[in-house]
Amino acid sequence: MCFNSYFCKNSETMHLSSDKASDSHRLPAEWEPQQCVLLTWPHAGTDWAYCLDDITATFVALADAITQAEPLLIATPEPEQVKRLLGEALDEEQMSRVTYCHCPTDDTWARDHGFITLVSDDAGAPLRLLDFRFNGWGEKFPSEHDNAVNRHLYGLGLLQGEYECHDDFVLEGGSIESDGRGTVLTTSTCLLAPHRNQPLTREEIETQLKQRLHARRIVWIDHGLLEGDDTDGHIDTIVRIAPDDTLLYVGCDDAADPQYETFRLLEEQLRTLRTADGRPYRLIRLPMPDALYEDGYRLPATYANFLIINGAVVYPTYAQPAYDEAARIAIQTAFPQHRLIALDARTIIRQHGSIHCLTMQVPAHYVNPLHGME
Repeated sequence: MCFNSYFCKNSETMHLSSDKASDSHRLPAEWEPQQCVLLTWPHAGTDWAYCLDDITATFVALADAITQAEPLLIATPEPEQVKRLLGEALDEEQMSRVTYCHCPTDDTWARDHGFITLVSDDAGAPLRLLDFRFNGWGEKFPSEHDNAVNRHLYGLGLLQGEYECHDDFVLEGGSIESDGRGTVLTTSTCLLAPHRNQPLTREEIETQLKQRLHARRIVWIDHGLLEGDDTDGHIDTIVRIAPDDTLLYVGCDDAADPQYETFRLLEEQLRTLRTADGRPYRLIRLPMPDALYEDGYRLPATYANFLIINGAVVYPTYAQPAYDEAARIAIQTAFPQHRLIALDARTIIRQHGSIHCLTMQVPAHYVNPLHGME
């Protein structure tokens, strides 16, 4: 078993060494080539217990979509059971693309406990596997097992690269978006929320992000918090980066919706943003689905929480044909070369997340330096 004391004993040294290393390492955009996607599988010991059959069926459908395009890595305390389930749904070629990591887990949100990975455009340069602290979205939920998933993956040799321990800094993958060229988007509601990185100020957190992610600039989004979002406002629920300096964002047309004003302000802020070279972003508006509830509480349904895989985009639907189709058109406009795969996300949002939240891509080892010129 791999423990913090083993992997993180020289964390300060590793941070310093990465700063001195080649500047070619960067945080890639999600549409760049991937070697696999990580899923952390649901089980009876998670909060999914009351709807385990439904969420398992959703995970099987998600695994089917991913393995049509690339390999899948699954973290689970029940690998044989998961293998049997997938064997009934996937073909032989798809099953050959699945690898299992046998380890304990608290929950299923791989986006937030998975490695945040840096790539290099220098041929032969290794990936940098950044292992940040996951503390249950500000100590709201148990997280000890999930915070150790990366160490299990690395200790078993399932991911190759240079391991970097960042256990002294809380950062969830869903809280950042990258254009692959040095710009990182994040939200002030999340990164400045309690029980994450206090007493650091906004300026100090920005400095940390630049150093650790090798980013040139951090763009802060200050509006657009969805009701029912217990992450304190992850960027991947409201604004996503797409090729050609495009931002896909959630809009709200219903003036009676309690969220209307914050999403109006979000749209206003996005119109003021500029790219690194001073040009306005191309903005594509996503619809907001009609409100969905469970036990009287609104769920954070959003079309922004899609997953980009090799050659395809897996996007959420909510059995609302008009909005589902409008979202499909918007996403296809942003990703004209990608095949779109619809996935019913109504079960996923019962635990206040969606498709992107459940997944974490691992980029390919080497990316063509012309990646940003689609």
